[in-house]
Amino acid sequence: MTVHLVGAGPGDPELLTVKAVRLLEQADVVVYDRLVDPRILELAAPWAEMVDVGKRPGAPSDAQARINEILVDRGRRFDCVVRLKGGDPFVFGRGGEEALELRAAGIEVAEVPGITSAIAAPAAAGIPVTMRGISSGFTVVTAHQDPHADRRLDWDALAQSGTTLVILMGASRTAMISDRLIQGGLEPTTPVAVVHAATTTTQDVQRTTLAGLPELTVVNPSTLVVGAVAAQSVLDLPAISRLTTDFTQEGTNR
Repeated sequence: MTVHLVGAGPGDPELLTVKAVRLLEQADVVVYDRLVDPRILELAAPWAEMVDVGKRPGAPSDAQARINEILVDRGRRFDCVVRLKGGDPFVFGRGGEEALELRAAGIEVAEVPGITSAIAAPAAAGIPVTMRGISSGFTVVTAHQDPHADRRLDWDALAQSGTTLVILMGASRTAMISDRLIQGGLEPTTPVAVVHAATTTTQDVQRTTLAGLPELTVVNPSTLVVGAVAAQSVLDLPAISRLTTDFTQEGTNR
């Protein structure tokens, strides 16, 4: 009896790993999140119990505890349980917490990595998170902080890191992100890209600057890319990508 923490990737079913597909095809139970593409769920075995545990705005504060209870219950009763998560289970997916709960209950746990949107979303927009001569590293953070955590993000340090910043779960916090990074030392003209619904048929790319970010309408799921690489577009992209602010050469080179 094993609970498999499986990454569903950024959205496109063709970006699933071979192992993820195999486990879906043989699963007794699939416990899935809200943003998992319905086409991925169609890959599950016809006999599988499908359990929707997607968290939605205004969900009860004990939502994660209830998910843990479901996983422990199914993990005790079925041979193959797939816990399907968008992106990668261990990148802001609470996969580590769920694994600890399952192990504490004496249930075997396995992890199947998925392609995280932190890399896939920029790539789908033609943005390399690292590029020789422009960016030698990237930093991934979430703008959705645990209010009970002892440590908070040091936005000043992020602004001074010299790396591309990839910010997840920041759709409702764009004004704060812009303000904190500019206060921390980033130029207001720093390029920013917002990639919505990356790798799906509704993907949309908006490009602006750090100062212009609060003026955009940003909805979930979106990935924010901050830094000089955000002005790049190295792929031939469909018309759904759109440029909302022209970059000056000065702003691009900062």
